[in-house]
Amino acid sequence: MAEALEALYPGVKFGVGPAVETGFYYDVDLGDRQITDADLKAVEDKMTELARSKETFERKEVSKADAMAYFKEKGDPYKCELIQDLEDGTITFYTNGHFTDLCRGPHVKHTDDIKAIKLTAIAGAYWKGDQNRQQLTRIYGVTFPKKSMLDEYLAVLEEAKKRDHRKLGKEMELFTFSSRVGLGLPLWLPRGAQLRYTMEAFLRKKQAEIGYLPVVTPHIGSKDLYVTSGHYAKYGKDSFQPIHTPQEGEEYMLKPMNCPHHCEIFRSSPRSYKDLPLRFAEFGTVYRYEQSGELHGLTRVRGFTQDDAHLFCRPDQLQEEFEKVIDLILYVFKTLHFDKFLAQVSLRDPANKEKYIGSDENWEKAEKAIIDAAAKKGLDTVVELGEAAFYGPKLDFMVKDAIGRKWQLGTIQVDYNLPERFELEYTDADGSKQRPVMIHRAPFGSIERFTAVLLEHTAGHLPLWLSPDQVKVLPISEKYADYAEKVCNSLKNSDIRASMDARNETLGRRIRDISLLRVPVLAIVGEKEQADGTVSVRREGVDQGTMTIDAFIEYLNTAIAEELS
Repeated sequence: MAEALEALYPGVKFGVGPAVETGFYYDVDLGDRQITDADLKAVEDKMTELARSKETFERKEVSKADAMAYFKEKGDPYKCELIQDLEDGTITFYTNGHFTDLCRGPHVKHTDDIKAIKLTAIAGAYWKGDQNRQQLTRIYGVTFPKKSMLDEYLAVLEEAKKRDHRKLGKEMELFTFSSRVGLGLPLWLPRGAQLRYTMEAFLRKKQAEIGYLPVVTPHIGSKDLYVTSGHYAKYGKDSFQPIHTPQEGEEYMLKPMNCPHHCEIFRSSPRSYKDLPLRFAEFGTVYRYEQSGELHGLTRVRGFTQDDAHLFCRPDQLQEEFEKVIDLILYVFKTLHFDKFLAQVSLRDPANKEKYIGSDENWEKAEKAIIDAAAKKGLDTVVELGEAAFYGPKLDFMVKDAIGRKWQLGTIQVDYNLPERFELEYTDADGSKQRPVMIHRAPFGSIERFTAVLLEHTAGHLPLWLSPDQVKVLPISEKYADYAEKVCNSLKNSDIRASMDARNETLGRRIRDISLLRVPVLAIVGEKEQADGTVSVRREGVDQGTMTIDAFIEYLNTAIAEELS
């Protein structure tokens, strides 16, 4: 792709061009020129032409001085900056045809191995992720060894467009964004708010059953709180900057994490070994300053609500508590039909320990607890070094959705470090003061991101128990509006989320409009239904027959109970 771009856009400068899970990309500087989606076909055609010429990829080891001289002469400052950070003796060039690039490799033997190409998207990207640096053009692409495989992949992309949660959110009237409110700050509309409340109520009920205690913490906290926790040192630059109170000389921050607040709740009273485990749960909204170019619908926002909980336990309780959290996450996944997932054991990178806080001993204990718990539960796991949180290792659940894409949903983290930083303690049986172990967990992760993934997984066809409107009552004409209202009220009185559509539109038009809202059940009433005290029922477009109002309510309650069983 870079060779094709250089042929079509002389003088183009290149940043980085790695392979990624879904293909590859290259960050390029086109100067004053612009490249649009309409231009990608010409680049693809040039790439195909170059591929057919069967150019070999030739590897060459280059000294740092020679590498720097080559790209200085070529006038490519981004490559020169990359070379500055490399060690002499580790630098390699690859050449194919008339094009030479700084690249670690390896490569296929020659370009003729490339059989199917598609450039998929264009985006902006700051050089080295720094918004104060030059903004480059990022061009994404993918290649397959067979055209049939590319065709299958493109079909998935097309399906993904249909399932895009931003599109569904608009059609289903769930959420919106406003530039006046601010970038990355979603506004939940009434139907979206109902969806959130239902998700929260589902998890609150289950948590109450297994001993979680609700807590509420403020949206801001003293800067000192996050200095103590270590979050300010690690993430201060990525957070909204401190709020100063000139009258009192205080500094506050929008809350980037809930865990320091929960530590202070633990500290608020003396704790005995008999009190543990303590499980504090909160749907806590946090704020993080994401760069504007990285914001994406509900999956990447600046304000989001975590289904957060922090468990404080004795070391001898850690294993059991961790396994119980796994059970909770598996229950959530089962109920919402996330059937395919992989558990990622995210450990610290032993070659880069300075990124993390805490002793080697505590890290080893925490990592062992996670590995043992995952093994006992029989989870399909993969180990990833360097993916731990700065204060402890974690178990991340990587879910495959209905069209095969992977998402990280649900996380459990073991933490010996924050209890030390906050000097948390409990009185043991022998009267000694001991440190609790802390477990961080979030089955949803965040309500925003989980909603986005769930919408795309289900294409908006949410389970009956979760749908904002479970039933839409439709009178065939205005003559039957009073009876339709009676049906609607009977459903509401039985805790069924129902509403009525008696607009002066044809029945077909109203059904089409409601299909965009993805209301799962329609109750249609006309002359016969009014005379018989019945409703005609459709569920997900399939006729379920005619039922009395009481039978209809029983049908709905049974269906909901089955979904939640």
